Amino acid sequence: MADLSVVDIAASETYPLRLEVLRNDTPSRDVAFDVDDLPGTFHLGVHDGARLVAVSTWTPRRHRDEPAVQLRGMATLPSMQGQGIGAILLEAGCARAAVVAPLIWARARDTAIEFYLRHGFTIDGEGFVDESTGKPHHVITRRLS
Repeated sequence: MADLSVVDIAASETYPLRLEVLRNDTPSRDVAFDVDDLPGTFHLGVHDGARLVAVSTWTPRRHRDEPAVQLRGMATLPSMQGQGIGAILLEAGCARAAVVAPLIWARARDTAIEFYLRHGFTIDGEGFVDESTGKPHHVITRRLS
């Protein structure tokens, strides 16, 4: 595997992977998030020397009245999944978010729950079907301190 680097990217640079991975086989084709341009929001990607192979968006957003950072739009190219790239991106984002708040939360697809549980997240509440994707989700959280 080529050398991987975690890089800051613009919201628009997340769109192709959001479309390919997160909007595949869903009723929605919308790849822009309402938080993409909010103050404090940052977007990270993993670059393999030739292209972006994974992306994520992190935005300060309270969870249950507690300061927190919400993880959104985490996506890795299907051909690159299972190689630890998502873990690299997740840990880089958590390290950066720890400066902002002691808690990370996300609305994770049930198909990704095991990945997040392996990386210190816990399930927070009952499952639900996301309106934009039609896919089952759970809220997950991870304490950073």
